[in-house]
Amino acid sequence: MTRLAGKVAFITGGASGLGRVGAERFAAEGARVVIADVGDASQTLQAIAQAGGTAASVICDVSSDASVREAVAFAVETFGDLHVLYNNAGVMMAADDDPTNTPDEVIEQTLNINVKGVLYACRHAIAPMLESAKRCGEASSIVNVASFVAHLGAATPQIAYTASKGAVLAMTREIAAIYARRGLRANALCPGPVMTPLLAKFLSDDAKRERRLVHIPMGRFGEPHEIVNGALFLASNESSWMTGQSLIIDGGITSAYVTPEGPAQS
Repeated sequence: MTRLAGKVAFITGGASGLGRVGAERFAAEGARVVIADVGDASQTLQAIAQAGGTAASVICDVSSDASVREAVAFAVETFGDLHVLYNNAGVMMAADDDPTNTPDEVIEQTLNINVKGVLYACRHAIAPMLESAKRCGEASSIVNVASFVAHLGAATPQIAYTASKGAVLAMTREIAAIYARRGLRANALCPGPVMTPLLAKFLSDDAKRERRLVHIPMGRFGEPHEIVNGALFLASNESSWMTGQSLIIDGGITSAYVTPEGPAQS
C-alpha cells in the first residue's frame, strides 16, 4: 500500500474523527504525516507508529493565521517537503439554525474555522507545495473538505455551516484555476452524513437518526473509511488530471429528488 509513497501530507484536525482515520490511512499508504490539531494527537501518533508509519504532530488553531503559519513551517522543517494539504478541520455548532435565529458568535466561529482555516492553510502551504512539486516532478495536491450541503440546502437549517462549505467549494475552484499550470491541484471532498462523534451529538436518539436517514437513498450513514478513500484518491497521483472539482460521497443524497418522507418513488 504505497499510493502516497515519498509524500509529505499535512492534515488539519487529524487527531480525532475523520481526520484521525485519514492520518492513519495516509501513513499506511506511505506518506509522512503531520497532524495539525488543537487536540492531543498522541493516540493517533501511537497508532501510526505501531503500524509502521511515520508521523509528527503540532498544535494548530486553524482560525489563527499565525498558528497555521507556524504549523506549516514545522511540517517543512520536520520532513523537508510538503506534497499534500488535507484541510479536514471543521465545526458544526448546535446553535446553527436559520438566518433569523443563528447567533452572531456561531456564524463568526463557524466561518473562522471552516473558511478562514482553509484559506490560512492554503496561504502558507502553497509556496512549499510548489517547491516540492518542482523537486519531485509531480503536482502537489490540496484536498479541501466541503460538504454535500455546498450543492443543496440541508434538510435541517444550518445556515452558517452551509454557507461555510459553499465558500470552501468556491475557494477550491479559484485556487485550482490559479495554480493549474504551476504544479498544484486543488479539489473539494463533499461528504454526506457520516456517523462521527461530531454528527452523533446532533443525532442523539433513534428518532433523530431515522429522520436523517429518510433523506439518504442508500438508507444508511457513510463510514469514515468511505470518505477517506475519496480523500486518498484526490491526494494521490490517481487523480493527476483532476483539479477544481467536487467529489461528492453522500449515499445518493444529491442525486435524488427528496420529499419530506424520503426520496421520491416512481
